[in-house]
Amino acid sequence: MRLVLVGPPGAGKGTQAQFIAEHLSIPKISTGDIFRANVSQGTPLGLQAKAFMDRGDLVPDDVTIDMVRHRLAEADATGGFLLDGFPRTTPQAQVLDDILADAGVKLDVVLELVVENDEVIRRLSGRRTCRSCNHIWHVDFDPPAVEGVCDLDQGGLYQRDDDQPVTIANRLEIYATDTSPLVNYYAERGLLIGIDATGPVDDITQRATDALRPLEHQD
Repeated sequence: MRLVLVGPPGAGKGTQAQFIAEHLSIPKISTGDIFRANVSQGTPLGLQAKAFMDRGDLVPDDVTIDMVRHRLAEADATGGFLLDGFPRTTPQAQVLDDILADAGVKLDVVLELVVENDEVIRRLSGRRTCRSCNHIWHVDFDPPAVEGVCDLDQGGLYQRDDDQPVTIANRLEIYATDTSPLVNYYAERGLLIGIDATGPVDDITQRATDALRPLEHQD
C-alpha cells in the first residue's frame, strides 16, 4: 500500500505512522528521517540541505523533493510506503503524483488524523522537558512524581518555546493555511479517509487499521 499520513501538529502522526507501517509491513518515510540520513551520510543533497539549515533557513522545496524522489526509488519502498511529513502543500502533492506516475504506480489513500485545535494545544502545551536529559513529561498524561523535577535524573523541567500555547496556535494557523488545500485536493480525488485521533493511542491505531483494511488486499 502507498499512503500519505496528514494531520496537525500534535495529532500523533509520528506514533501512528510507526504502528501503521509495521501493521502493513511497509517502510515509514518521514521528511525528518530523510533529512537526517542525507546530512549524516554527507550526500550531495544532504550538503545542500545542511547549508540552508546552518543559516537557519528553510530547505527549499526542490531539495526536499529530490530527497523524497531518491528515497522512494530505494528497494524497500517499491512495494509500498507510508509518507509522513510530505507532501505538505498542493504543489508538493502534484509533484508526488508525477514521481509515482514515472514509476508506474499511484497513491492508494491519504489518511487524515482529525483533532480539534483545543485538544492539540492541551497536548502540546502540557509537555515539560528535562534540562539535563531532555526526557519529555506531560502534566496530564505522564506527570513526574514531583512537579517540575525529572524522575530519571532529578533535572529541572521547563516548557520549551515550541510548547507555548501562543506558538502552538500560530503553528496551527500555518497548518490550516498550507494543508487545508492539500486535504481538499485529495478529498476531491476520492483518496482521503479521516479518522478521529483523540483518545488512547491503541484506540486511534485500531481506527486507522480498520479504515485501511478494505484497501489492504487491492492491487
